[in-house]
Amino acid sequence: MIFALEREVLPFFAPGWQRHSRVHFHMDGDHPVGASHHEKIVVVDDAVAFVGGLDLARGRWDTPDHRPDDIRRVDFNGAVPTPHHDVQIGVSGEIAAALGDIARQRWWSATGRRVRVPTHAADRWPASVTPDLTDVKVAISRTEPQYGGNKGTREIEKLFQDSIAAARHWLYIENQYLSSAIIGDALASRLREATGPEIVVVISQASQGWLEGATLDVLRARLVNRLRDADRYRRLRVFCPVIEGQAKNCMSVHSKLLIADDQFLRIGSANISNRSLGFDSECDLALEAGENPQIEQAIDRLRNSLLAEHLGTAPEKVAGLLAETHSLIATIRALRTNGARTLELVDCSVPQWLDQMIPESAMLDPESAVAPEKLIEEFVLSDERGSSSGALLRGALILIAMFALAAAWRWTSLGDLVDLNTLEGWAASLQENNAAPLWVIGAFLLGGITVFPVTILIIATAFAFDPWPAMLCSLLGCLLSAIFLYAIGRQLGRKNVVRFAGKRLNRMNRLIAKHGVLAVAAVRMMPVAPYSLVNLAAGAVRVPFRDFVYGTFLGMSPGVVGITFFQNQLKDMIRNPSALTLIVLTSSLCLMLLGIFAFRRWFAGRQSPGRQKTSPAARTAESL
Repeated sequence: MIFALEREVLPFFAPGWQRHSRVHFHMDGDHPVGASHHEKIVVVDDAVAFVGGLDLARGRWDTPDHRPDDIRRVDFNGAVPTPHHDVQIGVSGEIAAALGDIARQRWWSATGRRVRVPTHAADRWPASVTPDLTDVKVAISRTEPQYGGNKGTREIEKLFQDSIAAARHWLYIENQYLSSAIIGDALASRLREATGPEIVVVISQASQGWLEGATLDVLRARLVNRLRDADRYRRLRVFCPVIEGQAKNCMSVHSKLLIADDQFLRIGSANISNRSLGFDSECDLALEAGENPQIEQAIDRLRNSLLAEHLGTAPEKVAGLLAETHSLIATIRALRTNGARTLELVDCSVPQWLDQMIPESAMLDPESAVAPEKLIEEFVLSDERGSSSGALLRGALILIAMFALAAAWRWTSLGDLVDLNTLEGWAASLQENNAAPLWVIGAFLLGGITVFPVTILIIATAFAFDPWPAMLCSLLGCLLSAIFLYAIGRQLGRKNVVRFAGKRLNRMNRLIAKHGVLAVAAVRMMPVAPYSLVNLAAGAVRVPFRDFVYGTFLGMSPGVVGITFFQNQLKDMIRNPSALTLIVLTSSLCLMLLGIFAFRRWFAGRQSPGRQKTSPAARTAESL
């Protein structure tokens, strides 16, 4: 969800470009829940291949000049996106063929179909491009998550640790993120050494998008604070590249590059984040100089050219100063100016209140799949520990869900399948029927049995009735549908439901049995499992009926009330987004959250500590 708003919807909802007979496209869902395929690989005839940070997406094309007004960067909407810094490496020969094998394996795992290997690989290297190196060995390092029968691959993590440990003079790093605890430990260990290397990091001043900034920037701030605490010899600098004439000055940095001295270079897709070490699929290429002066010189040239690019100077000037000072930090300090291009120090700090409300990195930047019950535990137990993060994060999730729904109506095929005119047509036909409320409640019952998305039913009801009747019908429909499936779950029994819904859902409901109404509410607010399956499993593991009903009401109310009472603003937001409609929706939802919080306090006050006992249901759940 954190990254959803910066992703393009084209692969999902505009398949027309795929219709050419020689274009084959497939969405690859062969990964853990919440993970992504993050490697960026292009292979041409097993003869030339490209690996790096560059996504084939809008706003990513650029040149080292990074001119803010470069019209060649124009996107399909006619806008000129802001400059974007990235690094990619092109290779040929055996390494290109090996990357072709990786691409074919990926296609086979996603589609079950084999792609033939090119039999006669001609020289495809472009004549206009002079290679920096020839006849050298290139290593491939990967991250593959543990998933299905795959035990996982953590080559990237190991290579990060080894290359950081091997550096003697300096580490030059460009990366999009800085949140990995493991890599942070490796960097902090080198900073504590009296004769350790200088560490220069080039990164964006802030993440793109308010949600990413309010989460991953917090994790970055925590890690940078750790590094600064370890930096007793003042050998750490964190910079962002500044461009004159750009609105926000500091440029977006998307590259994933590490250079250790003149001995080691890695370029690829892996961020300095937990996800890139064990959760997402990644691919990096690496070069080691050894005793080869040709490779040493090429690594020096690349680092110097990147610094010259950021500082608005010539690579030769960087090389000359570095030879004099023997210090990356001193060289950068001498070349920093107030001109059009320079490197500015990044503070990386975030407001204290924001830091307090964001959970640990394991939740937002996981190394491996996070079980749904762990998510629920974070959101529920944070309140029991006296933290406010649970309530604030639940509120953020509701806001995100509402705006994601508005975005889906506007920019995806959902608007074609069930558009606003269609819903209004349904509404008109229902309003003329005296038995309409019964039909609506029946639809909720039927939808629960068939695992139909309950949100669509709530939206349809909001269009069919005036606000108060719509809210009552939706809440009653949700509750009756939930109770009906809860009863079926009790009749089927734990073994049958677990066989149908899976052990993970059973473990989540074990948590619900232990923590009661707030856990049920959290399950309703978070998309961790289908609504209908949660109802079945809750009945099967004997979740206390009162907790189940109260929790369902508490968790469903914000969405029901929000969609029902503010359908006109929602329609305006979908059709004609503006600052006013955004403010109205946000204010309304914040008021609803305050109401829910007050209800929660009232409900908690009715439970006397002296009357809290372990229920048979909780004991049964513990034994499962």
